[in-house]
This record gives sequence, structure tokens and C-alpha cells, in this order.
Amino acid sequence: MAATDATATGLAHGWYALSLLHGRIEAHIERALQSGHDLSVREYSLLDVLSHQHNGEGGHLRMNQVADAVVLSQSATTRLVTRLEDRGLLARYLCPTDRRGIYTDVTEAGLALLAEARPTHDAALREALDRAGQDPRLTSLVAAVETLDGPAAA
Repeated sequence: MAATDATATGLAHGWYALSLLHGRIEAHIERALQSGHDLSVREYSLLDVLSHQHNGEGGHLRMNQVADAVVLSQSATTRLVTRLEDRGLLARYLCPTDRRGIYTDVTEAGLALLAEARPTHDAALREALDRAGQDPRLTSLVAAVETLDGPAAA
């Protein structure tokens, strides 16, 4: 086997392991959030991202920035925002300096649900990582995730 073939195979195995870890974590968190708070992982992520907005310079995200932050297409993000808006968890408004821009804020009800769901999310994440850490294929990836810290890691 040529060196490039071995590298490609190694990369493929690494990608498989990363996909496996992501799938296991997301599925575990999804079940916990759905059963405890009637939220999907995507809904939770959207509420979390939007809850960090602020009134300072660059503090509010446009829809394309929100889509990037929650790793969805713009159209899927718009549908997700609409669903959460229909539930009273988000509110949209026009950008005061550019009437073409639309911002989305988390409502008080959305903030309350997010605060209620955060411990469930965090516990489910910890459980999923602990379980995945028992799988030798995933041990190094779990360790890498555990060493990441803060928004710069995202």
C-alpha cells in the first residue's frame, strides 16, 4: 500500500470515528431534550446561539450568520426560526440601521425554556461522552472534545 493510500485510509477511519461520535452524542442529547423539554437538538442550539446576542457592536446575528452558527442551510434555519416563533420562543424584527436585515431575539419564554433545558443538555452531553469514551475507537476524540474550551473552539 502506498503512503498516500495509507494516509487516505487513516483519514477515512478518523472521519468515520468523528461521525460516529457526533451521531451518538446528538442522538443521546436529542432523546433527553425531546422527552424532558419538547425541544430538538437544533432548536436548543438555535436558542442557545441567539441567547448570546447583545446590543453592542456586532451583537446581533443576521439569518445567514445564525445558519452558519447552527450548521443549517439558510432555508432550514428560517423554517426552524418560524417554528420557534410560532411557539412564542423567538421574535423577529427589522434591523434599525438596515431595513433589509431581519434579526431574531429569544423571548422571555424562550430564555426560560433554555435555562430549564440547559442542565438536561449538559448532563446528556456528559453521559454521551462518558459512554463514547468506553469505545477504543473514540477515546482520543472524546479526550480532544473535553480539552476544547469556549467559543474559540467552535
